Amino acid sequence: MGKASGKSEKESAGLDLEHELPPAEGGDSSSAPARETSGSGVESSGPALELQKLRAERDSLLDRVARTQAEFENARRRAAKEQQDFRDFATADAIKSLLPVMDSFERALQVKSDSSDFRGGIELIHKQLQDALAKLGVSAIPAKGKPFDPHYHEAIEMVETSEAADHEVIEELQRGYKLKDRLLRPAMVKVAKNPGN
Repeated sequence: MGKASGKSEKESAGLDLEHELPPAEGGDSSSAPARETSGSGVESSGPALELQKLRAERDSLLDRVARTQAEFENARRRAAKEQQDFRDFATADAIKSLLPVMDSFERALQVKSDSSDFRGGIELIHKQLQDALAKLGVSAIPAKGKPFDPHYHEAIEMVETSEAADHEVIEELQRGYKLKDRLLRPAMVKVAKNPGN
């Protein structure tokens, strides 16, 4: 009898277990749909994460392209400026070698000559040379009657006089020239000095 009672206890326990955990419809366990739901959640977040990563990579690449373009533009500007500076220096050296020729023409024009044809020829050549230099950006520095400017004038002599303002250029001994804003040669001048100063 003890064995029978033990068997009935097991069977009743088995029935109780079956009643507590009934199988789901279709024969699947209740845990399987939960796994599919969580799996679908991972699948739905997977493409979103991938898209986010791709967008971040795209933004990074666009930023790199923009930086590279800016660097290239800066390098191009620097190279153009260096080339222009080189041309200006080369031009300045060539023009400096022509300035004594201008001086000779100006001295020749100061000499009085009876031959008007000769003087006319000298004036014509002088004018042609002036025009050629002007096209290159060369201009004479104004001196006579101007206030002395140490950036553009070189004082050779101070002359005491009351006929001109103090530190006014009263005579130009040699003309000065500049190439655009660059000084080629200062003007050699005499400068007034008032006796009271």
